[in-house]
This record gives sequence, structure tokens and C-alpha cells, in this order.
Amino acid sequence: MKEKTRKEKIFKIIAQVSRIITGAVFMFSGFVKGVDPMGTAYKIQDYLVAYNFDFLIPLALSLAILLCAVEFTVGFMLFFNLQTRISAWILFLMMIFFTGLTLYDAIYEPVPDCGCFGEAIILTNWQTFYKNVVLIVLAVFVFICRKRFVGVPHKFVQSLISIIVFILFIGFSTYSYKHLPVVDFLEWKVGNKLYNENPQPIEYYVTYQNKETLETKEYLLPDFPYNDSVWIERWEFVSQRTYDPNDYHGKSLIIQDTIGNIVTNDIIQNPDYQLIITSYNLSDITPKAIKKIQKLEKAHNCDTLSIAFLTSQENDNINRFANENGIFLDYYISDDIILKTMVRSNPGFMLLKEGVVIKKWSYRDFPDYDELNKKWLNK
Repeated sequence: MKEKTRKEKIFKIIAQVSRIITGAVFMFSGFVKGVDPMGTAYKIQDYLVAYNFDFLIPLALSLAILLCAVEFTVGFMLFFNLQTRISAWILFLMMIFFTGLTLYDAIYEPVPDCGCFGEAIILTNWQTFYKNVVLIVLAVFVFICRKRFVGVPHKFVQSLISIIVFILFIGFSTYSYKHLPVVDFLEWKVGNKLYNENPQPIEYYVTYQNKETLETKEYLLPDFPYNDSVWIERWEFVSQRTYDPNDYHGKSLIIQDTIGNIVTNDIIQNPDYQLIITSYNLSDITPKAIKKIQKLEKAHNCDTLSIAFLTSQENDNINRFANENGIFLDYYISDDIILKTMVRSNPGFMLLKEGVVIKKWSYRDFPDYDELNKKWLNK
């Protein structure tokens, strides 16, 4: 009898721990994705394209906000023991679906990573699957014991709290969409430096295989006997790889002018204040945003602030946009994916000095030129 009681206590402890852990993981996962709804929407778009649901792409942002709100609310309910019978069912069904989905992703890789923790923690598809295997085991314990969890408040109060949390989280996520993420997990966040002051040389390696023995050797260029005709006859090229020892924020950014010259360092390493406007799609810029850029250009003509307008559009689209709106700034070309991560807004604004991100704005929050000068440029 005592042994049975002891086992029941252990089982209850495991169930409670499982409830708390899964609740915490779901809250964290919902938060880090919900605080960056545009990033989550981009990931959902990847999935919709990969699984041939392209017609749902216009709903990606709404789906992102809704999914994150559900995930966070379920985690909140589990963690604080609110309506656990309902949340245990939702948890169990979600884990079955996502475990199966991530197993397929791990095997066939239709998308490079699942984005389950947004930009806060990047996992490979196999790491995500293993994580879900652990979570589904915990979810089974929670599901089996769902009737044993008794919350302190009345069930009506528990439901009311859960609904309020759900609504508040939707509002929080919507705010982050309109005014940039409240917490920025991207490499372009305020305070980060976007270039390496002491870059190390990039190393290039080549691999050759002996035609007779099938032995392979890797050489650091140019340290291999390419002038030895006998060696060249016996060995054949297999592959090459590049090793870049430099690790710094903004490493992936490449900026070209409209005739193809790379000018990344000229802009990013500007020792003075450098304002960057980003737009991955010029045709999607709202009239309100255009008016702000027009006012900025007008004030800028009387000042020395350097402004670079980065877009992924072709020259014809740039010229059309400039002429139609009378915005004749210095335009540059960069990758659209990079532009989407630099500032989660179209257009977005980023202020740099000596390569350090000083401030970022959504177009909705970008100040007028006098406020910009007074508050951010110390003029």
C-alpha cells in the first residue's frame, strides 16, 4: 500500500513538472515569435510555398499573430494551472501535429529551419524534432493527468483570465508589428556594430583525390603542388570550401550602387551619422510613408546628413518610384531578405554612427527632421 502511494506521488510530481515545463516552453516560444510577427509571417510563407498552399500567403501575418497568441495562451494556462483539461487537449493535439511536421522537415528539408523559437534560438530541423519528441512525452503526462490538475480560481474566472491573456497578446503582437519588435533578437538590433575593425583574411581550401589509391588531401590555397605536372597527373580535383574567420553583425549585408559597384563599407563604416532607409518592395510603400520620406528629403537638402536608400528593386523600378514621388535620394541595391531583417517595416529607418546601430524606426514612428536632429543627431 505504501509502495503504491509512493508511486502515485512520484507520478503526480512528474505530471506537475511536465505541466510547468511545457507551459514555460510554450510561453517562451509564443513570446519570441509573437514579439516579431513579421518574422514569423515570413517563416509561415516559407511553409505555405513549400507545401503548395500559396493561396494562403495573404493571410500569413494574421496566421502568425493568431498562432503565437494561441501558443502563448496555452502555455500560460498550463503554467498557471488554468482550465488544464482544455489546455491539455490543445497541447496534445498541437504536439502531435508539430512533431509529425518537424519529422517530415528533418527528413526532406522543405524549409531550412522551422523557426519554432523565432530569431531568439535557431535550431536545425533535426534538433527541432528531438525537442518535440521530449515535449510530446511531457505532453502525454499532462494529458493523462489533465483531470487531476485543479486550479485555485473558479472555472469561470480561469476562462476569463485565459481569454484576457489571449486578447492582450494579440494586442501586444499587433503593436510589435506596427512599431517594430519590443524585443529585437536580430543581428541588426540597437547597439550592435555592423563591421569588424580588424578583419582576418578569408581562407580557401581545395580537396584532391589520388586516382589510384583514392586517398584524399585538403590544401590551403595556394599551398599545394599545382606546378608539379607529375602530381597533377595522379591527383584530381574533388571540391573546395571557404573559411571566413570573421564573425560580426551585418556580415551578410552587401550594398551595391545602381551601376553594380560594392559600396558596403563606405556606408556602414561612415564615421559620421548615417541614415539608412530600407524598402524591399517600393510599390508597397504607403502614401503616409512616402510623405515622410518627401519631408525628410526636403529637409535633408539643407543639411549634410548622409542618407542611403536601400532597396532590392531593379533600376527601372527605382527610377519610376523616384520620378513619381519626387524622391531623389541616393539609391542602393541589396538583398530583399536582408532588408526584411534589418528593419521589420517597409520602409524602415536605421540610424548608424561608425557602424553602430543607434536607433531603428518603423515608418509610423519616424520623427520629423527637427526632432531627429535634436534628439538623435545632437544638433
